[in-house]
Amino acid sequence: MTEQQVLSVLVEDKPGVLARISSLFARRGFNIHSLAVGPAADPGLSKMTIVVEAPELEQVKKQLHKLVNVVKITEMDAGSAIEREIMLVRVRAGARQRSEVLQLAAIFRATPVDVGVDSITFMVTGSPAKLNDLLELIRPFGLVDLVKSGRIALNREPKARKLRAVG
Repeated sequence: MTEQQVLSVLVEDKPGVLARISSLFARRGFNIHSLAVGPAADPGLSKMTIVVEAPELEQVKKQLHKLVNVVKITEMDAGSAIEREIMLVRVRAGARQRSEVLQLAAIFRATPVDVGVDSITFMVTGSPAKLNDLLELIRPFGLVDLVKSGRIALNREPKARKLRAVG
């Protein structure tokens, strides 16, 4: 399996930008695993977080830079980025399993948002690894339905300032 890469792309908030960017990846034969788009800090701009399965992104980044509405591209390092997703998951939970499912979900800070006769729906946010861990543990109870947002990410800020040598 090809490694997943995370790109943050700052774009002008214009019609057709998403279509042009996604078609660029499709033409190269890269599978977009996750795509999230929302407003950026600056008015008139949007930030796209693209998780793509690709062995090498240099050529794609060069082609993205050529697109008219692309302002900036940042490749995120797995260790230096804050990554989050939101998930809604409906789990089979009859009367016998209900307390066990609730206790397990509480460990992951999953919030029950709907309770039915035979199921509970949880909302949980966190890193992709956290959400995957929860899914693996509740899967034996029976997944009824599942939806995840696209991954969003920001680079972490440095924790200390670099000191300059004097002299």
